[in-house]
Amino acid sequence: MICDIGPIRRLTGISVAILLLSAACQPVAQSKPSAPATPKTSPTPTPTPSPKHVFVIVLENASYGRALAQPYISSLASQYAVATNYHDVSSPSLPNYLAMTSGSTWGVQDDNYHSLPASGVGDQLTAAGVSWKAYFEGFTGDCFNSPYPYALKHNPFAYYGGQCPANVVPMTQLASDLSGNTPQLAWITPGLCNDGHDCGVAQADQWLSQVVPEITGSAAWQEGGTLLITWDESSAGDGRVALLVLASNLKGPIARPLDHFSLLATVEDELGVTRLPRDGCHFLHAGS
Repeated sequence: MICDIGPIRRLTGISVAILLLSAACQPVAQSKPSAPATPKTSPTPTPTPSPKHVFVIVLENASYGRALAQPYISSLASQYAVATNYHDVSSPSLPNYLAMTSGSTWGVQDDNYHSLPASGVGDQLTAAGVSWKAYFEGFTGDCFNSPYPYALKHNPFAYYGGQCPANVVPMTQLASDLSGNTPQLAWITPGLCNDGHDCGVAQADQWLSQVVPEITGSAAWQEGGTLLITWDESSAGDGRVALLVLASNLKGPIARPLDHFSLLATVEDELGVTRLPRDGCHFLHAGS
């Protein structure tokens, strides 16, 4: 279980932290306040920063080695950053998706439907006034009965509070949102073929080659955005999966131990909301 905090920094004019969890449970270190500066007679107004945008793509069932052997994924790893010591947290799919979106597996050890307390990063962002959408291929408006290739077990947002949030939308909305009103968090889940579950990692690689350029070509990504691409669990049974981090001026291997809880912490820190409790740090249980 990986719960400590350590920054990985990239430069975009000033140092901007992508904060990732690692090692053990410790609070975020706070810097000591500096001495107050002498007031200026004519202060220059500070411009309001543009909201950050974070994109997350979750794919299925590929080991680190199989993922990085694919031509397009390999090209992304060489151009941007890749976490080389990143792991899933459970098996099968569902508890990994819950970990990525709520900080807990809730004791779930299967892919069945479980109505969990209203929680998770979606509720957290809504309460903070941060815009978000979850884009699902095959989704037709009903989290519980949309047809193939949609899979409920890959939509964790439908488990929190036992209902389908309005923020869950069809994948077909993504292109128009990228050209206009892009949400600050865009969670993207392809269907059971394009995510590699039914059709293999080569198909997922081909799908990424079509979708990633749309994201990196958007103003939302180009103006300080971050794209995180990972897999729910390893096909090799070793728990090791890839995490690609696409951000300007961030390149090379990230060697520190990381896992799906790290991904959630990164999303929360980038979007400026308080981190949810994590398994192993603060235990959560369904019904609590």
